[in-house]
Amino acid sequence: MIIGLTGGIATGKSTASHILSEQGIPVIDADIIAREVVKPGKDAYEKIVAFFGEEVLLSDKTLNRAKLGEIIFNNSEKRQKLNQIVHPAVRSEMKKQAELYLSSGNPLVIMDIPLLFESKLTHMVDKTWLIYTHPDIQLRRLMERDGYSEEQALSRIKSQMPIDEKKELADIVIENNDTKEELKQKLFRLLQEVEKADSIN
Repeated sequence: MIIGLTGGIATGKSTASHILSEQGIPVIDADIIAREVVKPGKDAYEKIVAFFGEEVLLSDKTLNRAKLGEIIFNNSEKRQKLNQIVHPAVRSEMKKQAELYLSSGNPLVIMDIPLLFESKLTHMVDKTWLIYTHPDIQLRRLMERDGYSEEQALSRIKSQMPIDEKKELADIVIENNDTKEELKQKLFRLLQEVEKADSIN
């Protein structure tokens, strides 16, 4: 089974991902893969350089993410082009890794995808798990974690799909309003349920 794990900013998705990984469950992280597929020599890297030119490279020939970010920030056409290059490469690599894990005997694989619903990637997974935090707690955590003012934190949260909308779309909602230990226990219970269901099938 492939589970798509998602959340919102400061809801605890990365913590959940880490807890699951510690249990020996393979976690395929979309953000890590997005960095890997644009390394020199990779197909997506070549396409980016061909389209945007060498001005988006640093002196060591790796991508200058800041420069690329600046270019696409104010240009939706170029942003779309970058997404058309990077997204299929990320999806393809994630699928490849998931198939490898499953074929080597892992009954469960986690795909950690921050924009699971926004990017309409639910077709890649069997079930979706959302790490949910009450909006007030999400705001407080983000301000504490990143040192933002309330205004800064709110603007970051508002740039994402509202967490309550994601709640409507998820198969399983994992409330993370308390401690890390409590989140851990909830995840353990879910894993036991998945194992039980698996053994019945």
